[in-house]
Amino acid sequence: MGYYRSEDGGASFTSSLIPGYPGDTSPYAASAHVRTAFSGDPVVAWDNHGRLFAGSESSGDPEGTAKTFGDVWVATYENPNGPDGATTDDGKEFVRSLDVAEGSAAPNLLGKFHDKTAIEVDRTGGSCDGNVYFAWARFTGNTPNGYNSSIYFVRSTDHGQTFSSPMKLSQTVHDIQFPDIAVTGDGHVYVTYRQFADVRSHSAVDAIDYNASTDCGASFSPPNVIQTFEPYDPTDLYDSGDIAGLCGDFAVHCQSGYTFMRGGTQVRSTADQHDSSHDYVYVVYDPSILGTEVASGTTYGSVTSEDLPAQYHQDVGSQSGIYFFRLDGATGEHTTPVLIDDPRTHGGLQRFPDISVDDGSMHAIWWDSRNDPCYDPGRPLGNCADRSTVPSLDAFASAGSTATLSWSPATRLSTVSSNPNWEQFGGRTFPFGGDYLYISSVGAFSYGVWTDWRDVVAGSDPREGGDDDADGADVMQCRAPLPTGGYGPDTCPWAGGLDQNIYGDTTP
Repeated sequence: MGYYRSEDGGASFTSSLIPGYPGDTSPYAASAHVRTAFSGDPVVAWDNHGRLFAGSESSGDPEGTAKTFGDVWVATYENPNGPDGATTDDGKEFVRSLDVAEGSAAPNLLGKFHDKTAIEVDRTGGSCDGNVYFAWARFTGNTPNGYNSSIYFVRSTDHGQTFSSPMKLSQTVHDIQFPDIAVTGDGHVYVTYRQFADVRSHSAVDAIDYNASTDCGASFSPPNVIQTFEPYDPTDLYDSGDIAGLCGDFAVHCQSGYTFMRGGTQVRSTADQHDSSHDYVYVVYDPSILGTEVASGTTYGSVTSEDLPAQYHQDVGSQSGIYFFRLDGATGEHTTPVLIDDPRTHGGLQRFPDISVDDGSMHAIWWDSRNDPCYDPGRPLGNCADRSTVPSLDAFASAGSTATLSWSPATRLSTVSSNPNWEQFGGRTFPFGGDYLYISSVGAFSYGVWTDWRDVVAGSDPREGGDDDADGADVMQCRAPLPTGGYGPDTCPWAGGLDQNIYGDTTP
C-alpha cells in the first residue's frame, strides 16, 4: 500500500510504502501487525492532533498460496514531535498497523472475505474527539448463487492502538456494499451504503441505506432506507450465458463484443464537522437518469443490478449522472436529489463520485465522459459501434455552499482524456479501473485524486494473433511461444502496459 504525502498543498508528493509490505526489512516492520501480500481499497482520514489513519483490505497470502485472506486493517501515522509539533510534520512517522478483522483464508474468495473500506475520524473537539471509525463490507461465500454481504463497523477510542470487536450494522438488509462514514458536528456517526436488488436476499430495489449512532459509534440504529434508484450497473452476458460485470478477451469475452471495465452505482457521504447545530449528511451517488433508457440492440445493458442473475438481465442502456441530496439525520428527511451537473445538456455519462464538506464549503469530484467521441447510452463508455475502444474519461469537479445547496459549473481537472478499457488485468485479458475517486477539503481548499490511463503503452497480444477483435485495448506485453503451443507469461510488465496511475490536483 502506497502512502503519498505533500507538505506544499499538493504541488509535490513524497512516495513511500506503508510498512508491513512483503519483504519489508525496515525498522518499522515490527510495528506492522498485518497479513498482507496484496492491498487495495485505500482510505485515509486525519484527526486534529497530527495523526493520519490509513485503512485497507489485504487479499493474498504472503506465503504465496492460493488463499485469499480478505483481512482489513488500519495504520496510524503521527507527528514525531507530538500533537503540538509543526503541522508540516503531521502524519509523518509510522506508529503501527493492525488487523481489525480477519478473513477465513480460503482460496478463490470462498468463506469470509472483507472488502470495500471506509474510514473517518471525529474532529469536532467534543466528547468523541479523536475517535477513529472504520467500516467495510463482509462477503460470505463464493458459490453459483453468489455472495451474501453485510456492513461491519469498528471504532478506536485510543488513537488506533486498539479497535472494538466488529459490529454488524446491516441486520435486516443483505447484499450491500460501498459503506461510507459521516461524523456530524455534535459527534453523531452515520454509515451509508448501497443496497442491491437481489432475488437471493429478497430485495426488490436498489437503494441507499444508513445506520445512525448518537453515542460515539458504540451502538447504532437499525438500517433505514433513504432513497431508491434505478442503478447504472454496466452488465453483459459472457459467451457461456452467465452475467458479466466486465468484458474482455478469452474466458471473459462477452456476447456483445464490447470491452469495458466493471463499476456499478456507488454511494458517498460526508458531514460538516464544524456544524454542531444540525445532523446534516451530504450524499452523492451515480444512478441511471430516468428517461434516458434506450434499447441497446445487443446483450449489453446498464439498468438492472449487477447482482441479479442472468435471467433478470435487460438489454437496455442508459445515461448516468451524479445526484446530490442532504439528509437530516435528526428527522430522517432529505432534500430532493438533484444532478450536480446535468450530462443531458452536454452528452456523456458520469461515474464514481466523491464529496467533501467543511466549514460550509462543499466539493465534489467524478469521472465524466462528455469528451467520448463514441458516446451512446446504448453502449459502454469508450466503446464505438465497431467495438473499438477510445479515450473517453476525464475527471471533473464542482464546488458549492451548504447555505444554498447549489453547485458551481463543472470544471475539468484532467488535461488528457484517457481510455479506461485497456486490458491490463487477468493476464492482460480484461480492463479494471482503480475503483474509486477521492476528494478532501479544509474550508474552501480542496484536493482531488483519480485513476488515469494516459500513460498506458499500447501493444499487441500474440495470443489473439495481434488484435483479432479490433478493440484497440491490448497493452504492451512480451510473450514467447511455447514448444507445446500457446504462449508463456508476460516478461516485460514494467514496459508501460500496466501504467495505470493516480493523478491529482487542487479542485474548485
